[in-house]
Parts: sequence; structure tokens; C-alpha cells
Amino acid sequence: MTGTAAAQDHAALMDKVYRGQRHIYDFTRKYYLFGRDRLIRDLDAAPGMAVLEVGCGTGRNLELIAGAWPGVACHGFDISTEMLKSAAARLGESARLAQGDATRFDSNALFGCEGFDRVVLSYTLSMIPGWQAALNQAAAALNPDGVLHAVDFGDLSGLPFPLRSALRAWLAKFHVSPRLDLPSVAARLAEEQGLRLEVKCGPLGYYQMVRLYR
Repeated sequence: MTGTAAAQDHAALMDKVYRGQRHIYDFTRKYYLFGRDRLIRDLDAAPGMAVLEVGCGTGRNLELIAGAWPGVACHGFDISTEMLKSAAARLGESARLAQGDATRFDSNALFGCEGFDRVVLSYTLSMIPGWQAALNQAAAALNPDGVLHAVDFGDLSGLPFPLRSALRAWLAKFHVSPRLDLPSVAARLAEEQGLRLEVKCGPLGYYQMVRLYR
């Protein structure tokens, strides 16, 4: 299967998953997508900076980023046109939105931007089949002195086994696969691109946070 065909198939799958889910997505996900607000607090963005969210979904994070860091220029794209309907309704003119594939996006084609000062991936990598390519693309989109912030599921090691097993089964229903090797993949990427890496874990190993500094 070609890259274009694979992207089309994934887009169709995400639209199927979220056609109805998008209407209740933010209400339900606040109970188990932890670490997102910590990521936003740690962005350390200044007025005039360009911020990109890869896999922006309903626009929830971009709305909070704009509120927490006034004066930044928010951009977001998602492979799901269904999710982008919710994002457009929520954000209006406060962010630039586009439909795109995280594994092969062109910042200039999507937004007319050569790069971004902050790039955000929030519980996105665990839903992208070619997630390593997506991480590489996101890092490549950084401006000089830019920072990539990613948060996603960790190994859940602090949870009791029955709860850990039940959560993983629940996530699989939504085509979510925790990327337990995210830190090692990010370390290899940092070495290849000359970036500085920070890795942090959330309580009970529930989530992991990666930062890549250009």
C-alpha cells in the first residue's frame, strides 16, 4: 500500500471513529487524558511565537494555549475532517486549521510557515500507525530554538494489574496503542537531529512527557 493510500485509509478510520464521538470527546476524555494541561503550562511561549498542534482534534488544547499564552499564533491540523468540524466551530478565527497527515505534512503548504516555535503532540502518537515518522516530521518543523512537547500514555506500571489491563483493552477499542518505546525513539531522533531531550513520567506511570529542544 502506498503512503497516500495508507493515509486515506487512516483518515477514513478516524472519521468513522469520531463522527459521533467528537460531540462528547472533550467531556469523556478529561477523565483519562491526563498531563495535557501540564504540557500547556510548561510551553513557556511568548507573544508572536508560532505554535503548532499536530493532531489538534476538537481544538481543546489550542483554545487553552491561546488563553494561557496571549499573543501566540495558533495553528493545528488533523487527519480527521470530522474532528476539524468541531475545532473550527470552537476556535473560529483564533487559529489556523488544516487537514493533514502527521507522517508527511508540509508546514509551508498547510499554513505558509517555514517552521514553528512550539510544536505540540497531545495523545496523538498513540493513534498514528506511523508514529515514529510523525515524531520526526514534528521535530523537523521546529524553528531554531524551538521546542517540541509531547504527552502520551505511559506504561501504567503504577496501576493495579486488573485496572491496567482493563484500560489497555478500552484504549484498543479506539485504536490507541501506547508507545512504550517513545523515550528511546526520541533519544535516537535527538541524536540524529542534534536536539536536546527531556523525558518525564506522570504519577503511576500513567503518562510520559517528551521535550525536544532545537
